[in-house]
Amino acid sequence: MWFRSYFGVPSSITAPDGRPVNAVRGFLDSVATLITQYQPARLVVCLDLDWRPQFRVDLIPSYKAHRVAEEGSPVGQPGEEDVEEIPDDLGPQVDAILEVLDAFGIATAGAEGFEADDVLGTLASTERHDPVVVVSGDRDLLQLVSDDPGEIRVLYIGQGLKKAVLFGPAEVAERYGVPEHRAGDAYAELALLRGDPSDGLPGVPGVGEKTAATMLTKYGSLDAILVAAHDSKSELPKAVRAKILSAVDYIEAAKPVVRVARDAPVHFYTDDDRLPRQPADPQRVADLAASYGISSSIGRLQKALATGA
Repeated sequence: MWFRSYFGVPSSITAPDGRPVNAVRGFLDSVATLITQYQPARLVVCLDLDWRPQFRVDLIPSYKAHRVAEEGSPVGQPGEEDVEEIPDDLGPQVDAILEVLDAFGIATAGAEGFEADDVLGTLASTERHDPVVVVSGDRDLLQLVSDDPGEIRVLYIGQGLKKAVLFGPAEVAERYGVPEHRAGDAYAELALLRGDPSDGLPGVPGVGEKTAATMLTKYGSLDAILVAAHDSKSELPKAVRAKILSAVDYIEAAKPVVRVARDAPVHFYTDDDRLPRQPADPQRVADLAASYGISSSIGRLQKALATGA
């Protein structure tokens, strides 16, 4: 979300000392909007402690490889490996966002060796008390949608918060043509088959989204597709069977890469994920608002918290 805020809010928005705060402003405004709209009792901002986990790279070496900053790039430090290409003036803004969240007492969580998606996946899939709304601009999270054992919806903000779409199993099934009774798992299998250039996942050569969806609808699951591919008497077209069989190694390797973890070792940096109704440290909030010149965004967030559920 702060990446999207950085690119979606003019860089001309700065602090009194000239530091860019466009991502800070955009992120806090987005959180305030979400709180106002959904009235959550609990909220967690999930962090990317490892944006390119080694276990995924070991299985699919091309995973996010195109996002790695070249050696000597100013975004990394000498000797670092797999440094993500991040705009120079975004990193300090992330630190500022975390300062503000901490001063408000809004929960943050991460998992060493895992991506933010895995933190979201673990928290969502292990929740048994409240319905969950996962907010993300990454379609990978659509695999989390569920009605049972817990209600999980994904608010997809890929086109911005104003055009956000709330997905449940029915919406994923309708949009992507996958079986509704296992829409989340089927979406992950669809993504595996078609590939995802943005993550460096090649997919099965010659199998696009439409073909993948058709197979999943007919056979029900990726495992069943593989069984059909190995059965020369199945109704799977010969050409498609050949494509699947030639990519068996990739398919097996990609399964744990594409699937969001449900058992990441999540660590909370706050004591409570209940959404506060007032800042935990009002003076610090006021100081940060003045220092970064973000009083209007701070005010919107305070108002959203005070009038929440």
